[in-house]
Amino acid sequence: MRTERSGPVTTVVLSRPGARNAVDGPTATALADAFRAFEADPEARVAVLWGEGGTFCAGADLKAIGTERGNRVEPEGDGPMGPTRLRLSKPVIAAVSGHAVAGGLELALWCDLRVAEETAVFGVFCRRWGVPLIDGGTVRLPRLIGTSRATDLILTGRPVHAHEAHDIGLANRLVPAGRARAARRDEPVGEA
Repeated sequence: MRTERSGPVTTVVLSRPGARNAVDGPTATALADAFRAFEADPEARVAVLWGEGGTFCAGADLKAIGTERGNRVEPEGDGPMGPTRLRLSKPVIAAVSGHAVAGGLELALWCDLRVAEETAVFGVFCRRWGVPLIDGGTVRLPRLIGTSRATDLILTGRPVHAHEAHDIGLANRLVPAGRARAARRDEPVGEA
């Protein structure tokens, strides 16, 4: 994980492309720390969360569970995916390319806006194995797209392709493939 700065825009980059940007414990901690630093920075006005290598985030790193690199699951402090319990005063935009599924969907839902590439796929894929969303997704998803649609996604675990995601309000805007990260730079940054 790394952070990049361009004027008032902070980009937080998930950089585990070999694991489809799955988040393990150390990555979750680094994400939370990066967003705390963004919040504390008076020059930073907007953050973009982006996954390197063609995938936004495939969720928690299942290979790390049960090891010293496993995600933290505690009632207090940071969430299993890192920043999802933080309440920031500045906007965060998810720049979604590829898959935003399971915990990756939860990270996207935590963001204020979601700009998705036309090839992006969202989903509660963890339900396919009987694993629920555990990091706020079952609260955020219905608030965003309505109870009926959220129930459909949560119970079925089906993929939601970009155009449907846009139609139901899961994605705020669609951009051509390869343009999600740049979409934020192409617009003026207003006062946050």
